Amino acid sequence: MDRDGVINFDSPNYILSPAQWRPIPGSLEAIAALTRARIPVAIASNQSALGRGMLDADTFHAIHEKMMAAIEHAGGRIMHVAYCPHAPEEGCMCRKPNPGLVRDCLDALGLNDSPGHALMIGDSVRDIEAAHRVGVRTCLVRTGYGDADSILEKAKSIDPLVRSFSSLLEAVQALLGDKIS
Repeated sequence: MDRDGVINFDSPNYILSPAQWRPIPGSLEAIAALTRARIPVAIASNQSALGRGMLDADTFHAIHEKMMAAIEHAGGRIMHVAYCPHAPEEGCMCRKPNPGLVRDCLDALGLNDSPGHALMIGDSVRDIEAAHRVGVRTCLVRTGYGDADSILEKAKSIDPLVRSFSSLLEAVQALLGDKIS
């Protein structure tokens, strides 16, 4: 899954400090439900604030530590985190919509030979495109910033089977058949 706009509130001005990292209601419980169901969770996140010099590595890691502690406190577990530290103009292959981060997650979860068994939960067209490029099923949540209807329309032009949910919690409830306690 993506991070900003899926697990935590996003900002057009980036998440630049641990104090700015705030979980979206229900997201931590959703990850905990996936963990209880023995569904491994990985995060694939563009973090261009690093490449743009807006954020240093220590602060980024402090944000990451806050997120991981909150997820673990809720009973969840993240198996792998892949992030792109590059600015968009660097032309790397890891930055979504390129498939590098998704491939990294598939590798870490042992799903390289069966990407159709994975599901990418994102809030943007680039999340859907990156997953679709490597054969990963997709779903969109409407908790990111931007026009969710327009994002869904563009996502459907990439993956006509993309499903849309109001939040990560709703997506996980649908995946698990409402078996979240």
